[in-house]
Amino acid sequence: MTRKNRKAGVDRRQFMGGAIGAAGATLMAAAEAQQPPAGAPPAGAPRGSDIESRYSAPPSRGPQLFRAELDITDCEVEGRIPADLDGAFYRVGPDAQYPLRAGNIPFDGEGHVSMFRFQNGHVNLKTRFVRNERYLAQEKAGKILFPMYRNPYMDDPSVKGLSRGTHNTHIIHHNGLLLALKEDSPPAAMDLNTLATVDPVYTFKGQLQSKTFTAHPKTDSRTGNLLGFGYEAKGHNTTDVNVFEYTPDGRKVWDAWVSVPYVGMLHDYQVTENFVMLYVIPLAIDEAQIARGGIHWSWYSGQPTYFGYFRRGGDGKDIKWIKGPERSATHMMGGFDDGKRLYVDVEMSLSNPFPFMPMRDGSRWDPVRGASHITRLSADVSQKNPKDYQIETLYPNHIGALPRQDDRYNTVPYRYGFLPCPDPDPKDPAKRPASCYARFDLQNRSSKLFRAPEGAQLAEACFAPKSANAPEGVGYLMGVASYAAQNGRCDLIILDAERVDEGPIATVKLPTRIAGQIHGWWVPGAAIPKKA
Repeated sequence: MTRKNRKAGVDRRQFMGGAIGAAGATLMAAAEAQQPPAGAPPAGAPRGSDIESRYSAPPSRGPQLFRAELDITDCEVEGRIPADLDGAFYRVGPDAQYPLRAGNIPFDGEGHVSMFRFQNGHVNLKTRFVRNERYLAQEKAGKILFPMYRNPYMDDPSVKGLSRGTHNTHIIHHNGLLLALKEDSPPAAMDLNTLATVDPVYTFKGQLQSKTFTAHPKTDSRTGNLLGFGYEAKGHNTTDVNVFEYTPDGRKVWDAWVSVPYVGMLHDYQVTENFVMLYVIPLAIDEAQIARGGIHWSWYSGQPTYFGYFRRGGDGKDIKWIKGPERSATHMMGGFDDGKRLYVDVEMSLSNPFPFMPMRDGSRWDPVRGASHITRLSADVSQKNPKDYQIETLYPNHIGALPRQDDRYNTVPYRYGFLPCPDPDPKDPAKRPASCYARFDLQNRSSKLFRAPEGAQLAEACFAPKSANAPEGVGYLMGVASYAAQNGRCDLIILDAERVDEGPIATVKLPTRIAGQIHGWWVPGAAIPKKA
């Protein structure tokens, strides 16, 4: 393999050793693990992370479950917590309440929220389960009652009418509450200080019409309004999508209903000042598989994508769908429009990015075609009926998923983005590439790289601005590093977001592993209610 090809991201060892799956660094998987031997983690169980141990056989790795709710006051810190870092880094991921049934996937564990609270140069850690309807019913019964990922036909009869939501995918703050999210259900509302669940099915005081709520709402960069959507919004296997907007104090100001070409996973979307963009991928509902007791989705090879857009603030009847090639795009880094063209920057792969999602045709998952690059999609929205959309790979040397930006720029033009990724140019190609955070400058297409310590695996990063009025990208980048060789023990690494290549300015040293993470969110101290 030549150096040129290795930099272009086509080295299969690099894909296998360092590619970060679209679910996050804690959900990485090996392609060859389609049929695990007895006592091994099931296909798709992540390697080198704290989630892995929950799927390992008890004799070799100890208990299958983690489930520890933690409180650590004044955590040990190597370096110095900046005095202007005031707020909380919240993170959430699946933490199985009971061992998952064979054939299920790690996405189906219960939501476990962590909070790193920064104040006056100190940091406290608190973690709590989301005590939603599913969690409480299973706790009372002492067993799993929802045994298969998004398969309502497998549910125990005793839970009919209860929310199936695990709330394990993302968290945001809105109207003085922390909202835990899973895209197949309404949010659960939690207390920003205590992490107590205060409303297990939060519907914005009855204003939410959709039966579902995305894990990736956007914050309007000018008004602070919360914009979201729900797919399968009228129930299981419906093509209905409800798009909506709420003011910071929780009042709904707009919504629209549209229909998608087929029921595919709409994990994320993009909102600009003038448009809403939906991207339909062929990770689609598989009713035959569901009827056999399997999960909700399969990848339909060879099926098209659809780039859909409509005017924000309207009724959705002007939606246009542009047919495109087979692709996957699950997480947006940012997007904007100039009145004539709509631009969306997203992680994109040629095929199924999830090793544990079945291939509908029975083929094996391909780690090369399943690896994601940061890609710009664009369409000429000044045309009455555009016939195609453009696809441009922005950073061909970087493989990775879970891109983030300065969230103050969700709906407007932006310059900086961040990505967890394997080292695009490892010094020793015979070794597994280091886990890294890349900082992208889209204005000049440059990048900077933070390389984690040897043996560390980085989860998704989160950006915290120095202040509410700080320029874009001026602040701190933080993320959890886990160490498989230390039984999954974790650190929280804090970087100067402008100088990630200079290494950590502080490392929060934890004495234990913590619940795994899919996504995280920064809440400034001014938005956290004062304790009573």
